[in-house]
Formats: sequence, C-alpha cells, structure tokens
Amino acid sequence: MSPHPFSQLDIVDDDMAEVFRQKSEYERLSIAHGMWRHARNMIQSILRCENPEWSELEIQQETARRLSHGAA
Repeated sequence: MSPHPFSQLDIVDDDMAEVFRQKSEYERLSIAHGMWRHARNMIQSILRCENPEWSELEIQQETARRLSHGAA
C-alpha cells in the first residue's frame, strides 16, 4: 500500500525552518494560534454545511473532538 499523499505535510522544509527560527517566541506562538483558529473555523464551516440540523453546541463539541484527535 502506498503512503497517503498528505502524510508528509507536517514536515517543515529547511527554508521554512530558518524563517521560523528568525521569529520571536511571540511571533511563532501567534502564527500557531492563527493556524489553529483557521483550522477550527474551517472544521466548523464544514460541519455546518454537512449537518444543518445540528445545534451550535453539537458543532462545537464535534469541532473540539476533531481538534483533539478524538480525545475530547
């Protein structure tokens, strides 16, 4: 079986690693938080489209579950 085409998305190439090294701790944390917010908003939008009957609480709970890799 061949590996999933996105299996290496979490690997940072050397050029990007250097860019991140030059950022302050605050800047790196801000970037990470922005990425997390974007992922959360994207998941919520998809869930609302796929499950129009769900309440906002159900959307929030499923979003939390997905963001925590099922640990929530």
